[in-house]
Amino acid sequence: MRIRIALAAALAALLTLPAAAQVQKQEFAGVRNFSRVDATVGCGGAVDPTAMAALKKEGFVSVVNLRMPTEEGANVEQGRAAAQAAGLKYIHLPFNVAAPDSNVVDSFLAAVADKSNQPVFIHCGSASRVGGMWTIKRVLQDKWSLDRALAEGKAIGLNSAALETFVTDYIKAHQ
Repeated sequence: MRIRIALAAALAALLTLPAAAQVQKQEFAGVRNFSRVDATVGCGGAVDPTAMAALKKEGFVSVVNLRMPTEEGANVEQGRAAAQAAGLKYIHLPFNVAAPDSNVVDSFLAAVADKSNQPVFIHCGSASRVGGMWTIKRVLQDKWSLDRALAEGKAIGLNSAALETFVTDYIKAHQ
């Protein structure tokens, strides 16, 4: 009986670990702020187009780019060409933090839920937008609590109060 109680307590402790413990930051040549969430998701900031072949070798099937084409250094067309040359599906969903568009979030949620896009690598300029979008995905699709999802989103890179407000409002409007 004591063993069962001890096992139950250990399991409960594991289930209450912060979500951020899952995010593994790694060095990855050509990718700013790279992290692994799990076997099917990688996240990052700015990506040099030359890193696309290495992302393919890492096992990714698709790349979701949240950068605006007008951002300095975004290189959207070079990134698309390099991704396609490496055999990666390239999904460009430009997300403007200054004027967030719920339709982009809807498209993002559909893209990451599509099993044919997994494993997926998601990036923006710094990983803040990635962390915000991922927070929404965790709450709405994976049924995580907002606090747990925000902890993981911040571990990925979410660092904008305005984006966090949008994320929270979007979640409340879609639950």
